[in-house]
Amino acid sequence: MANLILILGDQLTADISALEGADPKSDQIVMAEVHDEASYTNHHKKKLVLLFSAMRHFAQRLEDKGWTVHYQAYHPDNAAQSLEAVIASHLREQGSERVITTECGEWRLHEQISQWHESLGVPVEIRTDTRFIASKQEFLDWAEGRKQLRMEFFYREMRRKTGLLMTSEGKPEGGEWNFDADNRRKWTGKPSAPAPFRVEPDPVTNDVIELVNEHFPDHFGTTEDFHFAVTSEDAERALAHFMDFALPCFGDFQDAMSDEEDWLFHSILSPYINCGLLDPLSVCEAAAQAWYAGQAPINAVEGFIRQILGWREFVRGIYWMTMPDYAKENRLGNTGALPWFYWTGDTRMRCMHKAIDATRRNAYAHHIQRLMVTGNFALLAGVKPEEICDWYLAVYADAYDWVELPNVLGMVMHADGGYLGSKPYAASGKYIQRMSDHCANCHYKVNKSTEEDACPFNALYWHFIDRHRDDFANNPRMGMMYKNWDKQDPDRREGLLKRAEHLLANLNSI
Repeated sequence: MANLILILGDQLTADISALEGADPKSDQIVMAEVHDEASYTNHHKKKLVLLFSAMRHFAQRLEDKGWTVHYQAYHPDNAAQSLEAVIASHLREQGSERVITTECGEWRLHEQISQWHESLGVPVEIRTDTRFIASKQEFLDWAEGRKQLRMEFFYREMRRKTGLLMTSEGKPEGGEWNFDADNRRKWTGKPSAPAPFRVEPDPVTNDVIELVNEHFPDHFGTTEDFHFAVTSEDAERALAHFMDFALPCFGDFQDAMSDEEDWLFHSILSPYINCGLLDPLSVCEAAAQAWYAGQAPINAVEGFIRQILGWREFVRGIYWMTMPDYAKENRLGNTGALPWFYWTGDTRMRCMHKAIDATRRNAYAHHIQRLMVTGNFALLAGVKPEEICDWYLAVYADAYDWVELPNVLGMVMHADGGYLGSKPYAASGKYIQRMSDHCANCHYKVNKSTEEDACPFNALYWHFIDRHRDDFANNPRMGMMYKNWDKQDPDRREGLLKRAEHLLANLNSI
């Protein structure tokens, strides 16, 4: 039976399940850069370059191994503007009897592919994505009967399953499951941050850069200084670079932010893991080996593994267990529009400007910039979840719906009522001052709250606490905040609320 095998842009893995048991002599592969997938949101230009170039390199690798690959390069005038149209065209031309693909990472596309057997008139086999450490069913089995789903407990199960950082007696290495308390140091310039790993664009990537500049001129970001890996070999080199130069300090400074450094000690591996150029379990094993070899401390290695083995797997499980209803959640009743400066970086708030500007240039910002700066502001400002979710999906090279939506709607915006996280990640400017040097260079004063030049985060934080008393007053993790709010002088409370109301009415001019 001749099969048509569809490989998507985030499935660039040599042993992807869609290829299991396939025969290069009879089966054929389809890959396509299509308008519908490239433009349904305002994808960062570097994200488009990364995926299109990586797809083209992967297709060439398959052809070198003897596969017949039908590849559609992007052009706005392509007859086939969707994946379904591409498949339909090849079915007519090739006469294949079945379509095989690996399950995709987005509910929207999953729903479309699930109906293809009817619209295309041939069987469509959707195979499990075996690159994840926990299958969808495994997560459902773990979640069944639990009143609350907490990442920490799921993470421990994944540690036991994989044996990562586990002793022969079944105990966690170092005596603790989680060393997060050791990972909150402010970076003051020492030790020096390593230069980021970079790959100079080859002719294929340069062609893609020209294509994106020509056909996606209005998309967010820039293609300038593109230096991401676009092959599995170069992604492995990026992994080795992180292990050698950044992992030893990653733990101490993983929550730090700097006015001078975009990357600090972060791995920048998530774009490669999420599109298939790196295997997540192999990445975790490499980090664990660095600890056993004495090359990195336990707090760095455990913290790094937790991001992949814990959060990455956990949010994927949440996504597929709760969709499509999860995407509609807005338990805090937010109605605010996303401020325009999220797209421009044109704000006098130093921390916001730096995070957005780094995002514009790099298609990347690390988790604290996403959670406690751009995310925290959206939470305090009451931005509609769908608007801030769409922004995160668009602007980051590692963003796919399955990982972006739970992280933003649940963790950042607390729009799911605490389903993913037990408390909102709301904070005043004091947190940003504690973890960065942004405040020293800001137009606003972090030590002021009600004045015209006071840090906007301060008044907005207390306004958030006040307006959501019914939502959080009985939350045991929020009780201290309400005690602090209630004991403040009434005139000060009134001044804070007044300042916040002014800010909320003039968000685009902050």
